[in-house]
Amino acid sequence: METSSALQTRKTIIDDLRRIGVREGMTLIVHSSLKSLGKVVGGPVTVILALEEAVGMNGNIVMPTQTEHLCEPTEYNDSLTVEEIKIIKENMPIYYPDITPTSYMGIIPETFRKQNGVLRSSHPHVSFAAWGKDAERITGNHKLDYALSETSPLGRIYELEGYILLLGVPTNTNTSLHLAEYRQKNTFMKPKVWGVKMPVDGNEQWTTYDDINNESDDFNKIFDEFKSNTNIVTEGLVGEAVSYLIPQREMVDYALGWMNRNRR
Repeated sequence: METSSALQTRKTIIDDLRRIGVREGMTLIVHSSLKSLGKVVGGPVTVILALEEAVGMNGNIVMPTQTEHLCEPTEYNDSLTVEEIKIIKENMPIYYPDITPTSYMGIIPETFRKQNGVLRSSHPHVSFAAWGKDAERITGNHKLDYALSETSPLGRIYELEGYILLLGVPTNTNTSLHLAEYRQKNTFMKPKVWGVKMPVDGNEQWTTYDDINNESDDFNKIFDEFKSNTNIVTEGLVGEAVSYLIPQREMVDYALGWMNRNRR
């Protein structure tokens, strides 16, 4: 029989976060898996409140709240008929920061984005939600073009010398590494034009924006090398989840050098 010690609470999660180095005043971009944490009393709400208490009112919690389902229907499904594509495009809702759900982000960010006081950026495909002292700075003025570049919330976290917190998720989910892709000094990254439905001159219509074809297949390799070549990745358990605390700026800078050397 399992004992109550297997249950995770707000206090045990805060204690675990402290053990891996989370401190008051930190800015954290959090990638999370609720299931990996074990049996959490109160589920995602408890995790969110623990994160916020751990960084305090002078800190910030940021989570990706991306909305892949609002992309053009052919972007991730090549089996649709011409008629189906037409129907989907005509009836697809635009992005609403308050009610549009996340795509494949997990229950923690999906719950977090709804919390009073949490702000969500305006990008229709790759928004971020933030809570804390600098939430408005982090989420404001999220430009449509080059959506994960220096002008995005990732760039604001970089300016704030924030940290990446991976809570029981694969290391290739580290969104911050996209920031390095825009600075690459090679030809690996290619231009990409994305279709998006949004208000244009007061009417909802399909238009496009410019970006690059972001790639994350090698993010786990970058993480492994960064972890082994530096001593600044802190590993520990949060609940039952193997978790990592990483200074974002140092890892992004390292990733840029790695990409310049290894991406062809």
